[in-house]
Amino acid sequence: MLHVGYGNNGVASTTGFIRDRDRLIVTDPGMVRDRSLILGPLRQLGVAPGDVTDVVISHHHPDHTLNAALFPDARVHDHWAIYQGDEWVWRDAEGYELTSAVRLIRTPGHTAEDITVLAGTVEGVIAYTHAWNDAGSTGDRHAQDMFALHSSRSRVLAAADVIVPGHGPRFVPDRRTPP
Repeated sequence: MLHVGYGNNGVASTTGFIRDRDRLIVTDPGMVRDRSLILGPLRQLGVAPGDVTDVVISHHHPDHTLNAALFPDARVHDHWAIYQGDEWVWRDAEGYELTSAVRLIRTPGHTAEDITVLAGTVEGVIAYTHAWNDAGSTGDRHAQDMFALHSSRSRVLAAADVIVPGHGPRFVPDRRTPP
């Protein structure tokens, strides 16, 4: 993770980073107190903003999208398209593979357009998702559809070994993880 988000006394998204061979993927580069909180950790990894190949937006709330333009050469992915420069290429996110180890799935609930990034790693499958705000989220006061949210959580729990939530540190789900 590049930045661990929070939702109290301000709001910031959890921003993730995935390196898969020549693909450098940033997830949810949204609101942070200072952009250096995203760019500094990238720099420590030897990655310049122009090196990032892909940005994935889990949904269209500003706290998850605000800093997407920090990566001028990246393809930006959302629930229905890929954007780069002045190109808008329609495609459904469901099952879309960024690489053989990184794919997108639809996980509605928080919004109707939410997507999750599933990344296969040596640790297992890591899910970058807004199906949880943080590890203890039992609900979601901003959810548009609680039934869909719980269905999406079950789907993520069936696939993921580690969860990176929208506004908190990564966690390993267990039987106490709220579906």
